[in-house]
Amino acid sequence: MRRFLLTLLGVLAMIAGVATFLNGRADRPQADAQSGKLQVVTTNSILEDMVNQVGQGRVQVYSIVARGTDPHEYEPRPTDVAAAVEADVLFHNGLHLETGGSGWFTKLVTTAGKRFGQDVFAASAGVQPRHLTANPKEEDPHAWLDLANGIQYVRTIARVLREKDPKNAQFYQQNAAAYTKRLARLHQTAQTQFQDLPKRRRILITSEGAFKYFGAAYGLTPAYIWELNSEAQGTPEQMRAVLTKIEQRDVRSLFVETSVSPKSMNKIAQDTGLPIHSKLFTDSLAKAGQPGDTYYTMMKWNIEKIHAGLNKT
Repeated sequence: MRRFLLTLLGVLAMIAGVATFLNGRADRPQADAQSGKLQVVTTNSILEDMVNQVGQGRVQVYSIVARGTDPHEYEPRPTDVAAAVEADVLFHNGLHLETGGSGWFTKLVTTAGKRFGQDVFAASAGVQPRHLTANPKEEDPHAWLDLANGIQYVRTIARVLREKDPKNAQFYQQNAAAYTKRLARLHQTAQTQFQDLPKRRRILITSEGAFKYFGAAYGLTPAYIWELNSEAQGTPEQMRAVLTKIEQRDVRSLFVETSVSPKSMNKIAQDTGLPIHSKLFTDSLAKAGQPGDTYYTMMKWNIEKIHAGLNKT
């Protein structure tokens, strides 16, 4: 009975929250839905920025997971559900980032009455997935950390926007072409940038194993404490394993991601005497106005900081 009451209270709270959200929107002189703009919902800030780069003011974008928040395990708020209900298009990463684990995004889509393939699209469509080491059947979701994959994301987003809003199709295509050209130049720079490092130094130590795509694209070997944020973090076995890898290579610097606790990496730094050179962006952009607040500047930051850290004398 107690569990039933708690569940009922939760449902009632969500209904009340949705009603409040919708009432608030109705009170606006010009609601976004009446502005003529395509209403788009994304699951995270990286996709939000990509949509904005293509849409350039002709789309209204709502990001579910706030900047600096881990999207692997997330509990949607009533406002998230309400935004999804009103959306013309929803973009998620795919590769089991939002639909694995607790499956929070699948539940949200069902609650909002949307359909995969018609209203809901995976931005990673067409990307060749890499798989987890611990579970080779499970896809690693961090495909955007290879800029070539980021370009594929943008192309998918542009295609869907053109289909949903054909009167602005040429506008979206032109923006996507200019944006992907810029991303391609950064990708080419990164492919050559790490070649000046001795092979023994081309190892990237992070907390989460999010850099498989990055490592394969730019000639680095990723090593990490845990493989995915949704699993146990910083266990004694994990700590010993990464310490062994550090002993076997010429490691000069450590890195910690902006969306995780630095506790475990601080312990690795203490045990090895190695410095934590920089924070890196993985699952989220920086807050607006700070370095790394767009996908392009996030990737540029990561490339530059990783190269500088691995090149320390």
